[in-house]
Amino acid sequence: LHVTAETANLVLALRVGGAEVALCAANPYTAQPDVAAALGDGVHVGDYAKGIATVAAWGPDVVLDDGAELIAATHERLRGATEETRSGLVHVRSLDLGCPVLAVNEATAERALNDRFGTGQSALDGIVRATHMLLAGQTIVVLGYGWTGRGIALRARGAGASVVVCEVDPLRALVARMEGFDVLPAAVAAERGDVFITVTGSRDVLRREHFDRMKDGAVLANAGHFDVEISLPDLGDAATEVLPLVQSFEQPDGRRLNLLARGQVVNLAAAQGHPAGVMDVSFALQALSAEWLVREEVPAGVQPVPPAIDAEVARLKLEALGVDIDTMTPDQEAYLNRWR
Repeated sequence: LHVTAETANLVLALRVGGAEVALCAANPYTAQPDVAAALGDGVHVGDYAKGIATVAAWGPDVVLDDGAELIAATHERLRGATEETRSGLVHVRSLDLGCPVLAVNEATAERALNDRFGTGQSALDGIVRATHMLLAGQTIVVLGYGWTGRGIALRARGAGASVVVCEVDPLRALVARMEGFDVLPAAVAAERGDVFITVTGSRDVLRREHFDRMKDGAVLANAGHFDVEISLPDLGDAATEVLPLVQSFEQPDGRRLNLLARGQVVNLAAAQGHPAGVMDVSFALQALSAEWLVREEVPAGVQPVPPAIDAEVARLKLEALGVDIDTMTPDQEAYLNRWR
């Protein structure tokens, strides 16, 4: 997982539950050294590529993953695993799995809260921290309108930006249009955008044909898990670091395109990731899913998070917020179940 203060609280919760824990970063540039140091004794902490190999060799029983690299290295000898990202689930589903993997990314609480409100806020936070730009008045192009893209688009509009959505899925494109956003092919949007944010889970979403049409000074940011959504080879080699997290690439005609955080996930590479107020939901799902994998006999393959865990996490979050809700009367329950 990403080594952040929020992740540290998950690690501590697992240890309170009796687990031995090893932790490594799920992505380059997403390990916060102060967090790794603070975890201290009793938790093995490693960096990205070396850390994955070290943790795999350590011999875990259960893996909580963000990107599926660790699952891919260990699944044949695991009791079970969880996967946090859509990109990771694509990878997991390509494997002949030797253990159950709970699709935490597809849990209702995860999609509705982490993806929409977490990435929606933290991706824009990363862009602002890296560039110190004013979002109001900018044209922001969001490539991908899943739960995460939707959250980014809604937050960007709330900040005063004009938002354009690019999609390959007709239903998602229709939803974006019905929610008031312009929907355009990427090649057309390339001419209009001031800021481009990729969040598709695919590769080469922005490439040479788009770069050739962009304005001088356009900003490119990736909020997807892997650094393949913006084609770095197509940007060229003439890069100048103009700010600590901003590389300016000169194009053949003299225009300059500004890449943030080397195309890595911008909300963690340029900011601090999702706020604790939404990561508590994600990590409650992770912790309760890990407990369930240990207690139950679950068949191998990708499995949904049990609805009871989703409901329990929502109940706990409401309780933490001091929010009470209604309960159905016996007559109402009988009415809704009368056809069973």
